[in-house]
Amino acid sequence: MAPVTGAGAQFVDRVVLHVAAGNGGHGCASVHREKFKPLGGPDGANGGNGGDVVLEVDTNTASLLDYHRRPHRKAPNGRPGQGGHRTGANGDTVVLPVPDGTVVKSPDGEVLADLVGEGTRFVVAQGGRGGLGNAALATAKRKAPGFALLGEPGEERDVVLELKSVADVALVGFPSAGKSSLIAALSAAKPKIADYPFTTLIPNLGVVGAGDTTFTVADVPGLIEGASEGKGLGLEFLRHIERSSTLAHVLDCATLEPGRDPVSDFEVIENELQAYDRVLGDRPLSDRPRIVVLNKVDVPDGRELADMVRPEFEKRGLKVFEVSAATHEGLRELSFAMADMVKRYRASLPPAEPTRLVIRPVPVGGGTEFEVRHVGDNTYLITGDKPVRWLRQTDFNNEEAVGYLADRLARLGVEEELAKAGAAAGATVLIGTMDDAIVFDWEPETAAAAAAAAAASPRGTDRRFDAAAGHRRTNVERRAELEEKRAARRAGYTGDED
Repeated sequence: MAPVTGAGAQFVDRVVLHVAAGNGGHGCASVHREKFKPLGGPDGANGGNGGDVVLEVDTNTASLLDYHRRPHRKAPNGRPGQGGHRTGANGDTVVLPVPDGTVVKSPDGEVLADLVGEGTRFVVAQGGRGGLGNAALATAKRKAPGFALLGEPGEERDVVLELKSVADVALVGFPSAGKSSLIAALSAAKPKIADYPFTTLIPNLGVVGAGDTTFTVADVPGLIEGASEGKGLGLEFLRHIERSSTLAHVLDCATLEPGRDPVSDFEVIENELQAYDRVLGDRPLSDRPRIVVLNKVDVPDGRELADMVRPEFEKRGLKVFEVSAATHEGLRELSFAMADMVKRYRASLPPAEPTRLVIRPVPVGGGTEFEVRHVGDNTYLITGDKPVRWLRQTDFNNEEAVGYLADRLARLGVEEELAKAGAAAGATVLIGTMDDAIVFDWEPETAAAAAAAAAASPRGTDRRFDAAAGHRRTNVERRAELEEKRAARRAGYTGDED
């Protein structure tokens, strides 16, 4: 919604936030160099993780206005690793304060988190992991890798933030029914009050104490006939009563508008509440307890009208209170009645339990890590978290890094699945999505052959690139070639002597 201006301040209770976590830093490919130590070994360190974007409830934040003005937020990237085993620094976490009662939704309406309570946090975008340096990639067979892994990109997403006030009692009624005056008389809140409709443009919260019970009261502005269909301001603020356990109908007994009276006003507001009826948990608005507050009885005509309509509401089983926000008449009885209803509701709730972080790791061996799909003439699409993540980590300008990727895919079983799917030599293999995929020309090899090629290749190179990049001779081949030259020289010397 657009920001609402009132009393010199602005209030926003719904925004679309664009967040981007930081990218992971790249790993470093470095070899230790020191005088008299020609075989120092790899010392490239890992890159740092990208920063997360976190939403955190802050009771000092009352609106989403800051995110309406600046809807794009990004966390810093992780730093790349360096030689000498110097790990890159992690990107700082960006903490975005939100009001108590903020609901986080996806653009299609799925609820991602309901943030209630000071300090409640939700990681809305997770930073990318840093890439491994060549020191971490070294093995007994690959003693000095000439490559490192790239950092993974951070998560980017759009989320909808909706603010739903956290109040025990919601005051509902027509504009100028006296709701703001009533909340000012019951609590220390100081809302803007004037004698014209739609004076209140933002929900006002007040804290009320009655006996040993303390509760909060919210003034919901702008309810008129058709509010649930978007008329007036009611549709924008009806969400603020979803968390309230008790509804208080504030009815104007001194209105001068023709065709209006407390009973008809009550029925209009009830119809709007039922039309908007949304279930939060298991309590729709129509099932919540309500009381009737006949306001402005300090006016002579108002007291007479209140006495006339009171029996009608009592017939419907509703508690009725005649009050005056101007003279404070009846406010003590009203506040204790509200406290009693809130107290009974709180007693019906199950005992509160401390919030626990639940970690649900992915089962080992459970589910398919990748999927091979035939999408065209000798064309196959590979999808899955691991293959796509490995692609992001690979520097395709480095031959050894590409060979390492091929070995990882072979060990995962991709080649066997391609063969089972009917792929022939020279098949086009796409990894990722159809719109954003990396394309390979596949030459079949068994997993055992791939492992043997990797074992025989120095520094992690892959024999599958010999034809394109030139064959790199092994030490055994060099020795054999040297022996052949020596034998040829000996044969030449023998011929000269003859």
